[in-house]
Amino acid sequence: MKSLAVVPAALAVVLLSGCGADPAPAAAPQPSSPAAAPVAAGTPCGEVAGPQGSKNKVVAHGKTECAEATQVLTDYFTKLTPAEAASPQGPGPVVIGSWTCGSGPNDPVTSCSTEDERQIEATRL
Repeated sequence: MKSLAVVPAALAVVLLSGCGADPAPAAAPQPSSPAAAPVAAGTPCGEVAGPQGSKNKVVAHGKTECAEATQVLTDYFTKLTPAEAASPQGPGPVVIGSWTCGSGPNDPVTSCSTEDERQIEATRL
C-alpha cells in the first residue's frame, strides 16, 4: 500500500514542477495582414487653385482617383465663401457630393473624406 501512496504524490510533484517556471518564449509575431498595413503616403495629383489664388498640392489616398480628387477640391475652394475661408474656427465642413471637406483655423491642409473612408487632402504651397 505504501507504493500506491507514493504515485499520487510523485504525480503531483511532476505536475506542479511546471508551475512558476518561466513560460516558453512566445512565437515571433506573424506579418500583419494587408488590412493592418500602414496607410500609404498617398498619390500626388497635381495642384488646384485655392482661396485668393493660393496654390494647393493635391494628394489622394486609398481608392480615390486623381481626377475625382482634383475636381472635389476645385469645387470645394470654389464653393468656399470669403467669410468661411476667414472663419476663426477654420473653413468647413462643406459637403461636395459624397465628400465632406474642411480644415482647422490657419491650417495649411484641407482634408476631405467620405463615409467609405476615401480621403484626399490639399496642402497650401
